[in-house]
Amino acid sequence: MIALVGRADFRVVHLSIQRHHIHLLCEADDRRALANGVRALCVSAAKRLNRAVTIAGGAPRRGRVFTDRYHATTLEKPRQARHALAYVLNNWRRHREDHAGLGQRRAPLDRYASGVAFAGWAERDGVPFAWPKGFEPMPTAAAQTWLMQGGWKRGGPPPSLWERPGPLA
Repeated sequence: MIALVGRADFRVVHLSIQRHHIHLLCEADDRRALANGVRALCVSAAKRLNRAVTIAGGAPRRGRVFTDRYHATTLEKPRQARHALAYVLNNWRRHREDHAGLGQRRAPLDRYASGVAFAGWAERDGVPFAWPKGFEPMPTAAAQTWLMQGGWKRGGPPPSLWERPGPLA
């Protein structure tokens, strides 16, 4: 992600890392910028993952980490954007990852998603989250399109921290 921060034509605005897949809300100037941005993201992440596995396991890890496939949907309407935000930021609830073991309280946010940086939660009224010392939020870029900056608000009520998203249509 850090390698992508300087790209003007491609931005990862929100993300969610699940066990076997990743959800991204991106802004790209065109199809080529999207393809190149996703490719650069995969290369950067693969290098970092291979390095981390090598350090943890001792044996050098090299090679492909991701398959070269992704599904892209162009968001054109505020309602689509609002549902996509809720889907990406609360995808862990969809996969039932939000339920901790017995005796533990449920967390309001997925630590492997960019929800901590999202100022549009229904329950927060624009008040940002404070995170513990040492916590590093997922690196994202500021939205530059009207739809992701706030146009999504015309698509329905703000996403709830406790919303369990359904499938995207």
